[in-house]
Amino acid sequence: MIAEYWPVLLFIAVAAGLGLVLLAIGMLAGPRRPEAEKLAPYECGFEAFEDARARFDVRYYLLAILFIIFDLEIAFLFPWAVVFKQIGLVALIEMALFLLLLVVGFAYVWKKGALEWE
Repeated sequence: MIAEYWPVLLFIAVAAGLGLVLLAIGMLAGPRRPEAEKLAPYECGFEAFEDARARFDVRYYLLAILFIIFDLEIAFLFPWAVVFKQIGLVALIEMALFLLLLVVGFAYVWKKGALEWE
């Protein structure tokens, strides 16, 4: 049983070893000239406006989660579209129901005001 995992274990060992070797070469051969300007934090070329641990509005996270959910649901359409001619009418009805649920969910989120940004 363990013999079947040797290629995977070998791949992991080689990848980890190569990563460590490359990091060591970079640390040993790379220049070390720390200056105040290099060590200063910046955002897009400007000095930082606030503390890095500033709190974000919870609506930002809600909008991000909603984007991920709807984006992943739309990603399910691509494999379906590729094999559309082979799957027939039943799959068309199933995809219509799926899209209907997606639209109902979007309408619910919109009605609750989760997409409003003030």
